[in-house]
Amino acid sequence: MDPFKHIARSLATAIDALKQDGRLPPALDTTAVAVETPRDPTHGDVSTNVAMVLAKPAGMAPRALAEIIAPCLREAAGVTNVTIAGPGFINLTLSDAFWRAALRAALDLGERFGASDLGAGQRVNVEYVSANPTGPMHVGHTRGAVFGDALANLLDRSGYEVAREYYINDAGAQVDTLARSAFLRYREALGEAIGDIPEGLYPGDYLVPVGQQLAAAHGNALLSLPEAEWLPSVREAAVSAMMDLIRADLAALGVRHDVFFSERSLQDKAADGATKLQDALAQLERDGLVYRGILEPPKGKTPDDWEPREQTLFRATQFGDDVDRPLLKSDGSFTYFASDIAYHKDKYERGFPTLINVLGADHAGYVTRLKAAVKAVSAGQATLDVKVCQLVRLLRGSEPVKMSKRAGTFITLREVVDEVGPGVVRFIMLFRKNDAALDFDFEKVTEQSKDNPVFYVQYAHARIHSVLRMARETFPDLDTSTHVLAQADLGVLGDPAEIAVVKLIAAFPRAIEQAALAHEPHRVAFYLYDLASAFHGLWNKGKEDPQLRFVIADHRDATMARLAMIRAVGLVLASGLRVLGVEPVQEMR
Repeated sequence: MDPFKHIARSLATAIDALKQDGRLPPALDTTAVAVETPRDPTHGDVSTNVAMVLAKPAGMAPRALAEIIAPCLREAAGVTNVTIAGPGFINLTLSDAFWRAALRAALDLGERFGASDLGAGQRVNVEYVSANPTGPMHVGHTRGAVFGDALANLLDRSGYEVAREYYINDAGAQVDTLARSAFLRYREALGEAIGDIPEGLYPGDYLVPVGQQLAAAHGNALLSLPEAEWLPSVREAAVSAMMDLIRADLAALGVRHDVFFSERSLQDKAADGATKLQDALAQLERDGLVYRGILEPPKGKTPDDWEPREQTLFRATQFGDDVDRPLLKSDGSFTYFASDIAYHKDKYERGFPTLINVLGADHAGYVTRLKAAVKAVSAGQATLDVKVCQLVRLLRGSEPVKMSKRAGTFITLREVVDEVGPGVVRFIMLFRKNDAALDFDFEKVTEQSKDNPVFYVQYAHARIHSVLRMARETFPDLDTSTHVLAQADLGVLGDPAEIAVVKLIAAFPRAIEQAALAHEPHRVAFYLYDLASAFHGLWNKGKEDPQLRFVIADHRDATMARLAMIRAVGLVLASGLRVLGVEPVQEMR
């Protein structure tokens, strides 16, 4: 029983009754009416802005409107008190019996508790990671990978049809550099002393196996060829090897994708001889969104090599961007942004009206132009939400960690996962809003204390399973399965700390829905920490007052009721952790 939806339904019934009585106009738009948790918990359990929203269209003062709505809400099931605060907010308090019923409803749903049909099957494309295929994943990619994967889980849990996508940047200059770096390792595999890696090439030893594979496949045949002849095949082999490496790194973190989309495919010719890039440009031209013009110089200090020249431009300013954007380079080839336009057009045409891109901090400047592109190619029918993940700073005991032997210049994702485990990495990466910088201290994320959120939440889940094991030892014939505990007499649950835990349990479906609507999985991590904290607080209270312990040897009914409560806590913790991609544990080691 969701308290917010219960009050929303009661509110709708009250408004309909007031309309029928002629006390409210028949045509009132209630879409902006919200049912929320009061900012001050002393004000009650639920608050609504209904009087504030409907006052003007109803032709009444907000407080006066609240005065006629409040009596209707006092008749709603489970409501024990209704008060009006400030200019017209209505606050409601719900009975302990209501909360016990909500607990029983949660237990009846079991693992389905928290799932919803909010998305109603709407198709959503979540593109995340999309790192250049030039080496192993580094810690900078980790946050976006975890965020995107958890967001996809969250949307899936909320009834959306989600496609997880990775955009392979395999058509730019960086993959040519990769090919040249791999070719150097190929020469090394054939016995040549290559010395120090030249500046501008990738120095990591992760390319050594690629060179060895090339040597095994081609012998020394490539050595006699000019670069123009060996580059395409070496590039293809190197990109393939790097994507295998990237997939393995992501798998170690528990991250998966449904689609791997190649940027190079945008240049493949279709049956009519045109490429997707050409099609996208042609559409923009038909819509009058392409012109020849000269851009203003960059703001601030003008680069020495800047010169005014006529370019083929996209009217991005027509869709909210600050400047129009070039589509062609001086040599006539497409710009990277032109590929972005074609790619997002392709996503929309694949049937995704809702697009979410997860980008790194270095791409923050791309947000407005990408949104402009999506509006243009979809005639305003598609929406794009861009989530930027800020930087991660690696620390060890507050000292920066900078270098990696394997990669040569950075710490790899795999090194972090191998040291602390995927669950720790994922939870810590999500225990902060994506657009805030994050410190990841190897020592702090593994310490066993309340200050380490992943330990604190996992410990609550493990502690619950420990209590259930102890209960079965105390009562050998006790069945602690969820469906049996759901039948317990919950009337014994009356202590304020117990009711507070039950209220948090009942808030789980709303926490999931609100996080899904906002595209903010960190809200789930925060919620789990609050629930774990309330559970641990109740555990500590039981140490002070034996009558509040979870297992009481001479009071089977009280034990059953409290086991039902903590079983629900455990179900919610496990469910929320799985949304985040973290496997809950039953024992701490």
